[in-house]
Amino acid sequence: MSSSHGVEPMLTGLLEASHLATLEDLPALIDEYAARAGLHEVQIYLVDLQQNVLRPLTGQGKSAGESATLRIDGTLAGRAYQEVRMLARSGVDRPAGHWWVPLLDGTGRLGVLRVRPADDGQAARDRMRHLASIVALLLVSVREYSDSYARLVRIQPMNVAAEMQWNLIPPLTFANQKVTISAAVEPAYEVGGDTFDYAVAGDVLHLAVFDAMGHDTSAGLTANLAMAACRNHRRQGMGLAGNSEAIEQALIAEFGRSTRFVTAIMADLDMTTGLFSWVNRGHHPPVVIRNGRWTAPLRCPPAHPMGLNLNLPVTLCREQLEPGDRVLLYTDGITEARRPGAQEFGLERFVDFVIRHHAAGLPVPETLRRLIHAVLDYHGGRLQDDATVLIVEWHGPAHRRRDVRSALTGEPQE
Repeated sequence: MSSSHGVEPMLTGLLEASHLATLEDLPALIDEYAARAGLHEVQIYLVDLQQNVLRPLTGQGKSAGESATLRIDGTLAGRAYQEVRMLARSGVDRPAGHWWVPLLDGTGRLGVLRVRPADDGQAARDRMRHLASIVALLLVSVREYSDSYARLVRIQPMNVAAEMQWNLIPPLTFANQKVTISAAVEPAYEVGGDTFDYAVAGDVLHLAVFDAMGHDTSAGLTANLAMAACRNHRRQGMGLAGNSEAIEQALIAEFGRSTRFVTAIMADLDMTTGLFSWVNRGHHPPVVIRNGRWTAPLRCPPAHPMGLNLNLPVTLCREQLEPGDRVLLYTDGITEARRPGAQEFGLERFVDFVIRHHAAGLPVPETLRRLIHAVLDYHGGRLQDDATVLIVEWHGPAHRRRDVRSALTGEPQE
């Protein structure tokens, strides 16, 4: 069978062979079945937690050979990852040359594939894209029970609090036709009391950012309890204000009064109408970026942090978003980061960074990656507090929406 007609055998063969496969089995399976579609020398590279490098997955009985860890900044593979597009090794189309193909879990970036197609042209590119799609699905299906995956994407030891947080939070990136979401958490290997959440239920998008007192395992336990309680009550149909009060009662029941507390923004976005509703539990207010300009923080009378039991009223506030609006939720580790003798990174610098990189056409996930690296650089490479940011972009009604690829990559819609 010619390579131009080998897509179906490649995809069905991989699906059938993968049911009993572990992570270590995947490279050999992918080599075998990709060859049926004229795709050779396939190498999987996975991104590390902090999105600094791409690390090769060698698999069972295979050595790294010429494969080596690649920097995201300054390499062609890294550029393919950043821009979420296929790139040829030489920078131009070249038969029998290697290509770098992004690996996407939905819209979340897992890494890249290196592939050498037997022929050139659009048909070869389509086959490489199909291969990358199924490889990403297979990686996601096996990584939940694979310590090898966790070890590969970590480049330093992780503390217990961070282990809890990374196993609780949703994927860092999500997009559909209505919204794009991206998040970042630092210090990735030592995060304690920060966490975030989002979930879709019909036309409603739930969002939350939590910041627990402290920066240790106890803070991680507090944040975990707050988020688990939030999910539990939300899934029973509880509204934002009532949910925040129920979270407070769960914290008090476990830790006692005023012993452990959590600040939070909890919000709902009606993805059809753009109505944004939220409550503020002693947290920094959200910020809206509209038409490429910073408008203002979304003010809402704050209640006390959950767990302090001060009996302040919880106010539900609403804001009508416009198509293309971006809402920023964040913790104080982003804005208050500073190096000795320097000013804080600050809210103005934070928002201006997002605006400038949006104007440059960068996708939201790449903007956040660069933002976190800028915050780390500003702080001398090490944060003294957790720093979390969650950005949601509402694309607007159906006739105003961009396609998903445009929302993710920043490319103009054709």
